[in-house]
Amino acid sequence: RLQLDLPEAQLAQLRAYYGFDKPLPIAYATWLGDAPRLDLGTSFRYNEPVIKVIADRLPISIYYGIVTALFTYGICIPLGILKAIRHRTRIDTLTSILIFIGYAVPGFALGAVLSNLLSVRWEVFPLGGFASAGAADLAPLARMFDIVWHSVLPLIAYLAGSFAVTTMLMKNSLVENMSADYVKTALAKGLSWRRAIFVHALRNSLIPMATTVGGLLTIFLTGSFLIERVFNIQGVGLLAFEAIQARDFPVVLGFLVIS
Repeated sequence: RLQLDLPEAQLAQLRAYYGFDKPLPIAYATWLGDAPRLDLGTSFRYNEPVIKVIADRLPISIYYGIVTALFTYGICIPLGILKAIRHRTRIDTLTSILIFIGYAVPGFALGAVLSNLLSVRWEVFPLGGFASAGAADLAPLARMFDIVWHSVLPLIAYLAGSFAVTTMLMKNSLVENMSADYVKTALAKGLSWRRAIFVHALRNSLIPMATTVGGLLTIFLTGSFLIERVFNIQGVGLLAFEAIQARDFPVVLGFLVIS
């Protein structure tokens, strides 16, 4: 290990600068008192307030979080309804195989494979980043298209893991409600099958879907460590990953507070 022969006075200044001059309980109590005011200290690496460093990266993670949520619910809820109505048919079996294969493959691994095939070998999509160099000089519509084009592969990696849980939750919930007594009673009283299923059963089946919102909210604020690393997306997840590598403790603690 490298040994630095520094005067004691300089060592004392360094300890005071990095906050290591106080006993651990006092240092922690001080930090804990500052955290509710979002005073999370100063980044060792960027020499800026931690809250500013995180805020600069937050919009990109929020963008991917919102788009992921829209695609997840927009596709998985109709797919779960289809699987429930066609329960134990070929469509149900085939879609189950596909979504569980996607669930079994980690998002970052899928991202690395897609990046290698579609960006390096065939050059269909950009290799990484949130936008092209010089995108700020493009027209608004062209800039939007450029961001969308950069987002295709990362979004596939984000969506792969969430598809199975959300789809199967929707399917199982609807199947359970379809066999409930209140649906059988409604059908016995002459209510049409379509109305009994798509109005009464479906309405109650959507309630458990609210339990999956919490997991998506974390993506809004924290992104994904490894997916952002694979695609070099300058979001909060990559910031936290780099902060851990650089031992930028204030940023790491600030990331934990926000997440």
